[in-house]
Amino acid sequence: MLNELEIWPGKPYPLGATWDGEGVNFTLYSESADAVELCFYSAENPNQETQRIRLTERTHQIWHTYLPGIRPGQLYAYRVYGPYEPHAGHRFNANKLLIDPYAKAVAGTIDWDDSMFGYEIGHPAADLSFSENDSDPFLPKCVVIDSEFDWKDDRKPQTPLHRTVIYEMHVKGFTQRHPAVPEELRGTLKALTCEPVIDYLKQLGVTAVELMPIHQFVDDRHLVDMGLRNYWGYNTIGFFAPDARYSSSGVRGEQVREFKEMVYAFHQAGIEVILDVVYNHTAEGSHLGPTLCFRGIDNAAYYRLVQDDPRYYMDYTGTGNTLNMMQPNVLQLIMDSLRYWITEMHVDGFRFDLAAALARELHEVDRLGAFFDIIHQDPIISQVKLIAEPWDLGEGGYQVGRFPPGWTEWNGRYRDVVRDYWRGADSTLAEFAYCFTGSSDLYESEGRRPTASINFITAHDGFTLNDLVSYNEKHNEGNFDPGGGEDHNRSWNCGAEGPTDDPLVNQLRAKQKRNFMTTLLLSQGVPMLLAGDEMGRSQQGNNNTYCQDNELSWVDWQIVDEKLLDFTRRLIQFRKDHPVFRQRGWFQGMSIRGSAVHDIGWFTPAGEQMSDEDWSAGFAKSLGVFLNGTALRFPNAQGERIKDDTFYVIFNGHHEALSFTLPPEDWSASWEKVLDTSTGLLVEKATPFKPTKPLAVDARSIVVLRHAT
Repeated sequence: MLNELEIWPGKPYPLGATWDGEGVNFTLYSESADAVELCFYSAENPNQETQRIRLTERTHQIWHTYLPGIRPGQLYAYRVYGPYEPHAGHRFNANKLLIDPYAKAVAGTIDWDDSMFGYEIGHPAADLSFSENDSDPFLPKCVVIDSEFDWKDDRKPQTPLHRTVIYEMHVKGFTQRHPAVPEELRGTLKALTCEPVIDYLKQLGVTAVELMPIHQFVDDRHLVDMGLRNYWGYNTIGFFAPDARYSSSGVRGEQVREFKEMVYAFHQAGIEVILDVVYNHTAEGSHLGPTLCFRGIDNAAYYRLVQDDPRYYMDYTGTGNTLNMMQPNVLQLIMDSLRYWITEMHVDGFRFDLAAALARELHEVDRLGAFFDIIHQDPIISQVKLIAEPWDLGEGGYQVGRFPPGWTEWNGRYRDVVRDYWRGADSTLAEFAYCFTGSSDLYESEGRRPTASINFITAHDGFTLNDLVSYNEKHNEGNFDPGGGEDHNRSWNCGAEGPTDDPLVNQLRAKQKRNFMTTLLLSQGVPMLLAGDEMGRSQQGNNNTYCQDNELSWVDWQIVDEKLLDFTRRLIQFRKDHPVFRQRGWFQGMSIRGSAVHDIGWFTPAGEQMSDEDWSAGFAKSLGVFLNGTALRFPNAQGERIKDDTFYVIFNGHHEALSFTLPPEDWSASWEKVLDTSTGLLVEKATPFKPTKPLAVDARSIVVLRHAT
């Protein structure tokens, strides 16, 4: 028991549990609750309640109290009283212990039991029934934390978007099998700070890691019952808490310190940290889901309910529920969370899962929704990298190219078009050219730049690069849900399904991987690589490993395609060395400000400039792109006019080798071959040659020529 505990009124802000050095201020928002109780637990026995306090102070729908003497490490949770009227949208049930939405740490994970549900499992009336079973022993408790941390000389890298190379990784999967990481640290935040891990990323050349969800999340009960896990983590229950599973040192606040140490280590290496965040829904699911937090605190306030029947939820996410972005206090929750991760945890940006769901004011997707208005005017959030996954699963949810200025987007069309081009689909040449030059057809008219496009070939939710060129069919037999992903029957397997000993097939696959990597890293926009693609990682054809927390998903550091890894490292450095491939603005075509200088030119294999008929020919799969490095229009940060080498990039997407006639000598009198994906050639200097005779280019390959002085 907490003897002779003083109870002061406290104050309504900030929300959550805030330690001031002498005590803790506790606050909880609930508009419709009749009463709120704060429950304390001992560190020795987290399931043993030591004291319960009823909050009597309420200001602007926020319940609050201040308790002198409470210190960091204290475990707590809430019980909230109110009507249980599902047909009216209310699901209060004080038999259910609840997580604080503002908890900065959660001491463990859920131990599934029927008592976690507000209704009686198996009852004929389903969720209209009422459960009196206490969920106390099965819910992890919240932790009061000490936010103090010595950031020393931490400075955010603030890498400009046009210099950014993003690396999407899973905290556990990246280090779980890393032989140079101590076994007790593998799979944790601490593992990412180990010197071999940091050195690998620095040598690869990426400038930012995009971490898949690290907010406290829930393993779905149906997955746990099958011996599986929600490995990806897109099932958030705590928007302020680093997930306890990723801590190597403890779960009583140690996970917070460990996260900060990881960010500091990355910043010291010049690498930014971007978080994949899931603010569109929570882990409580549909009307048949558990009562863990928001549902029991104020269901009608936190969730979008069906207007004519608030027993049910609007589901734009495919998970059973959608957070109510029309509710000011829900908006405040998300904004407070974002500011917390920026100011307290020093992160450099966010990738918003199913971001179109955040824009829904009513039923339609509104690109000027309150969420985007608030972020645009916020002096803290608006200054970090903001990346949208520009779609959700609702009607009209595909919003690629329609997010406001200041936002970048996962360019799903880039992924689809580039894949189609290299697998030989018809009528893709013009679309491919748009993608290669930054997708101006999507972004230019809105006053945005090429850096609005986050370009990617693969991501966590689909085939790896190796599997993309190795399988025609997805192999998700080990999943509870075999569906999902965008990759069904869209790969090009070079004549065999899965692993093969045929050397010719393996050579073709290796070339195809180099084609994808080269296209990605030489395209205008911001490239994003999936962790392990640069070393040939395979998931054995599974394109939806969301529930596979095992060797299928973890990076295998013992099986590395060293040639592909070396090629990728040099390709990233090549991009960094040549600003013509990472421009801040759009190409202007045949003239610049009235001059006769070409900054870009498009040519047929015959060496003639592309006509409208050439672009519309469905069978056309090949072209040459002239990039004039002497005509770069945007100065650097010091205001100096940048110049670069001039390049001629040849794409041959045809299934046979072709001869390319190079542009006339007034475009360049001499060239040198610096890259050829058919051989893996990537050099800084080569033997110059004159464009007097056609150049042979292998089937399905890229050749890059540089103007030789």
